[in-house]
Amino acid sequence: MKVYNTKDWLNMVFRIHKSDTIQKLWPTVLLMGFFSWVVAYVEIDYLELTQNSALKNMSVLHGVIGFVLSLLLVFRTNTAYDRWWEGRKSWGKLVNDSRNFLTKLDALLPEDDKKNRSFFANKVKMFAKVLHTHLTNESTKYMLDEVDHPEYDEYLKTHHPPVFIVGKIRKRIQELSIEGIIKPEDKLILENSLEGFIDVTGSCERIKNTPIPFAYALFLKKFIFVYVITLPMGYVFTTGYYIVPLVMVIFYVLLSLELIAEEIEDPFNGGSDDIPTEKMAFNIGKNAYNILMSNFK
Repeated sequence: MKVYNTKDWLNMVFRIHKSDTIQKLWPTVLLMGFFSWVVAYVEIDYLELTQNSALKNMSVLHGVIGFVLSLLLVFRTNTAYDRWWEGRKSWGKLVNDSRNFLTKLDALLPEDDKKNRSFFANKVKMFAKVLHTHLTNESTKYMLDEVDHPEYDEYLKTHHPPVFIVGKIRKRIQELSIEGIIKPEDKLILENSLEGFIDVTGSCERIKNTPIPFAYALFLKKFIFVYVITLPMGYVFTTGYYIVPLVMVIFYVLLSLELIAEEIEDPFNGGSDDIPTEKMAFNIGKNAYNILMSNFK
């Protein structure tokens, strides 16, 4: 995730950043500009259409359609950001749940019990790292796809990694309860904290493998395309050849909003604008050793 100074306007405006959509869109924007120039040439110079042409009435239609399109894009962007923010809240919850679980263990385990303290510190650290890998894995994305992913059969042969680690922790807690190292009521307290690990996993998986409905995404892309390619036909009489840069700017803005929404709707795909799950997993592991193993340093 890119950390930046929100008040550094000059640096953000005049520098080309990795997140800039212009790097991805410039060929398409230039192509749309060429198309607009062809339309303007045909209507103004070749066919010599006048402002009395019926095509000029398309400008009124574009005004109405543009308003509807703006509402759709606002909904699209807000929905994508909600998914990003839910992912961030889930990982924030994991940080808190892991700290609660570790501090409870620290209070319940004997101070000189290096073996069990090391076991739980390792497992909590491993859970965070494995969850990060699990969420960035393409096979996780296709868990609910109607067509099986090529890697999915192999993926199914293995344990669900995060749940597998939680299962190991639960078994060890059960063994400690049987051995009398922790009381039955303390076991319940630890179990309640562990449930948060599974809840976070399920919440993040829901974001990862349930994208925006295909029909909606397809409709919006077609709507943007049809709207932009018909712009020159209606506005060329009032703007002349200035319609070329005008269409290029409008096309860039609309398509950029759609690209940004696509980028942030999956906050676990390893992009520069994604949630820094790898760094957060490292911090969880660091906390685990600081809390449980501080006496053995």
